[in-house]
Amino acid sequence: MATSPFRYFISLFLLLLCFEACLRVGDATVGCRERERQALLHFKQGVVDDDGVLSSWGNGEDKRDCCKWAGVECNNQTGHVIRLDLHDQSLGGKISQLGPSLAELQHLKHLNLSYNDFKGILPTQLGNLSNLQSLDLGSNYGHMSCENLDWLSHLPSLTHLDLSGVYLSKAIHWPQAINKMPSLTELYLSDTQLPPIIPTISISHINSSTSLAVLHLSLNGLTSSIYPWLFNFSSSLVHLDLSMTDLNELIPDAFGNMTTLAYLDLSWNELCGSIPDAFGNMTTLAYLDLSLNELRGSIPDAFGDMTTLAHLDLHSNHLNGSIPDAFGNMTSLAYLDLSSNQLEGEIPKSLTDLCNLQELSRNNLTGLKEKDYLACPNHTLEVLDLSYNQLKGSFPDLSGFSQLRELDLEFNQLNGTLPESIGQLAQLQVLSIRSNSLRGTVSANHLFGLSNLSYLDLSFNSLTFNISLEQVPQFRASGIMLASCKLGPRFPNWLQTQEFFSELDISASGISDVIPNWFWNLTSDLKSLNISNNHISGTLPNLTSYPSYLGMDMSSNCLEGSIPQSVFNARWLDLSKNLFSGISLSCGTPNQPGWGLAHLDLSNNRLSGELPNCWEQWKELIVLNLANNNFSGKIKDSIGLLHGMQTLHLRNNSFTGALPSSLKNCRALRLIDLGKNKLSGKITAWMGGSLSDLVVLNLRSNEFNGSIPSSLCQLKQIQMLDLSSNNLSGKIPKCLKNLTAMAQQGSPVLSYVAFYGLDIPHYYVDSTLVQWKGKEQEYKNTLELIKSIDFSSNKLIGEIPIEVTDLVELVSLNLSRNNLIGSIPTTIGQLKLLDFLDLSQNQLNGRIPDTLSQIADLSVLDLSNNTLSGKIPLGTQLQSFDASTYEGNPGLCGPPLLKRCPEDELGGVSFTSGLSSKKEDIQDDANNIWFYGNIVLGFIIGFWGVCGTLLFNSSWRYAYFQFLSKIKDWLYVTTIVNMNRIRRSLQG
Repeated sequence: MATSPFRYFISLFLLLLCFEACLRVGDATVGCRERERQALLHFKQGVVDDDGVLSSWGNGEDKRDCCKWAGVECNNQTGHVIRLDLHDQSLGGKISQLGPSLAELQHLKHLNLSYNDFKGILPTQLGNLSNLQSLDLGSNYGHMSCENLDWLSHLPSLTHLDLSGVYLSKAIHWPQAINKMPSLTELYLSDTQLPPIIPTISISHINSSTSLAVLHLSLNGLTSSIYPWLFNFSSSLVHLDLSMTDLNELIPDAFGNMTTLAYLDLSWNELCGSIPDAFGNMTTLAYLDLSLNELRGSIPDAFGDMTTLAHLDLHSNHLNGSIPDAFGNMTSLAYLDLSSNQLEGEIPKSLTDLCNLQELSRNNLTGLKEKDYLACPNHTLEVLDLSYNQLKGSFPDLSGFSQLRELDLEFNQLNGTLPESIGQLAQLQVLSIRSNSLRGTVSANHLFGLSNLSYLDLSFNSLTFNISLEQVPQFRASGIMLASCKLGPRFPNWLQTQEFFSELDISASGISDVIPNWFWNLTSDLKSLNISNNHISGTLPNLTSYPSYLGMDMSSNCLEGSIPQSVFNARWLDLSKNLFSGISLSCGTPNQPGWGLAHLDLSNNRLSGELPNCWEQWKELIVLNLANNNFSGKIKDSIGLLHGMQTLHLRNNSFTGALPSSLKNCRALRLIDLGKNKLSGKITAWMGGSLSDLVVLNLRSNEFNGSIPSSLCQLKQIQMLDLSSNNLSGKIPKCLKNLTAMAQQGSPVLSYVAFYGLDIPHYYVDSTLVQWKGKEQEYKNTLELIKSIDFSSNKLIGEIPIEVTDLVELVSLNLSRNNLIGSIPTTIGQLKLLDFLDLSQNQLNGRIPDTLSQIADLSVLDLSNNTLSGKIPLGTQLQSFDASTYEGNPGLCGPPLLKRCPEDELGGVSFTSGLSSKKEDIQDDANNIWFYGNIVLGFIIGFWGVCGTLLFNSSWRYAYFQFLSKIKDWLYVTTIVNMNRIRRSLQG
């Protein structure tokens, strides 16, 4: 039978298909296309690869197939490279040099170079990758930039674009470029310095991608001009992030038209006004974050219409009123944060319908009725945070919250006892009731059932612990905070079962005991240990297990002996106010590397000897406090290696010699207190020029000599300058007026925060002793309020510079016990805030300025033992001081002194006042001449005005003398009658 042509055709076709398949199989064994392989190798040459991530890329026989290289994916059939994913590989280099190589990968669909260190200008050759569907260049730390995004219009298939972190500040037409991408569904432009959209009529009418579903524009400086462009996507957007974009106007009602939106983040802006009711139209919304804005008014009832909302965050606004009952309609709500507002009232009962609620965080409310929250049979509430509120009354019974993981009621006003029902919360992991008014006893019954508890904070309540070693709680907590609870007098033995301590605070807990040996076995994982303000005695062992990130506070106890070298491995160490003795700072090698000691306080002990010359071991020191010990010798030059030091307390020791010049390298210093030592030499000029951040400088009670350097006037931040009780001479610099912090309102806060283990903060506020009203007083939290100058007890000469009175924020000025001359500046009244003024024991002369009486807040004044003269100015202020304020000034008179002024004795007229001191009283004499001249003139006018008229007018003269005659007769008759009446009464 003859074969038909059709069968031949079919056979030939099948044979060709088989041949093509064989060719494909053969081609697959070769790997990727050679042209693309060479392009990848050329790409590698331009990449900085310190970690060898691209080591699999090469020309060796075992590396011929580029489809097997790291980060490369090929099409199984064609061998073309379709994916290059090298994200988060610590790669670097100039992205502009990689453009030609990437342009050769014409079949590339996915390119991801994010989270690397590429830098430079984006290559426009990326626009040649017409098959690209996903492009991710975001989060590169090398600062890439792009001035024009027009090349994006050549990528019609692109659906995912991430340029986060790429600088686009000059790409002013970026909205138009985005609008020309018809397939784009996800766009990430966070932190790109996007320029605000230029308002134009046409911007809202440009054909936009109707498929854009995800848009991230956070961390940009946008304005309300973004809204017209943004609302073009109202029918497609599902996810929108505009957080931290500097939006500062009202929230537009047009957001209510975005009916497809499920995620909206407008947090960290300056949005103002009220929350629009239009939000209730967003019935598909599941996540809403309006936190950290300036929103005001009440929470709208329209929120009740958002029944799909699962996450609502409104914290840190200015919202007021109460929580609307309509919240009960949001049955999908799982997370709710209304904290840091001005909300008030009780939690509404309607929330009992929110059986999906998992977190109710940090609200500003006044009531909690726990019984109302047991309506849901399978209660899902996992986090209840009502801290920093005004909750009053007894502790609520929360035993029905079976799924509760975190309970935070700290900083409220709860009273009464802690109910044993708290022990029924078997899932509880965090329990914080810090700073309330709870009292009574905490027994094992309260804690025994909390087997999952990892953090316990009952600090600052009046609770007494009664837990024996036989009743040990089942939990193994990483943090136990029991400050100011009653644990003593014995050291709590039950703590030895807690093997995984990270934080322990049993300060001020009434312990009068020796630390048991087992306790030191628990410290290997500690990050923060506080046993301060007890009566703990004994010595510290020399352990090698102290972690380098430990914060240790053992201050205010009775510990003694030497300080072991091992404790200096800590990050923060406070052993002050104990009985430690010996030389405790030695040049040993730290037992283990770490972050370095940042805070060292050994003050108020019995330590002695010289300071070491090896401060390089503690280059991270921020605070060094060795005050009130018996240290001696010179301060070593190596202290200048502490470049980050902010606080230096060495007062009340026996240090000698001059200040080391290396101290000028410690430019971060803000407080220096070297008072009550034996330091000598001159106050060097570099102190003003190099230590420009100084706020407190205390050199009192030393042996410094020479003059006050004018360079100290460069201390613009100084608010406490104490150079008293030295041997300083010369004049007070007039440039003191440049101490601007003493002339302006506001003060820096002498505080900082240190972290242990990256997550546990310690807040430190500096303090210093101030000679105030005759006594040394410690100022800490109020230190910023004290602005004072004390140059007393030196050998200063010359006049008080009038420029001092320009320091109008001064609270204390003490220039006593010097050799100052001249008069008190007449502008002294400008110092309206002065509370303390001591100018005693100088050689000041002249009158007390009247303006001094204008300082209403002056509570201490001492002008004694000078040569002041004249009358003390009248006013309730200066007369309220004791007479001792003015004693030792023979020329002073007037209240409160008993010595009366001459003008007071003569009824206000003095003929001798100009004879005592003609130079000082020339103006007074001139005034007297005018006064006496006016008296004579008045006498002449008065005498001749009356007597002259009587002399020249006879009728007036006759009437006048007749009137005098009648007055004389009336006086005579009245006198005779009264005398006779008295005589008769005596005879009777």
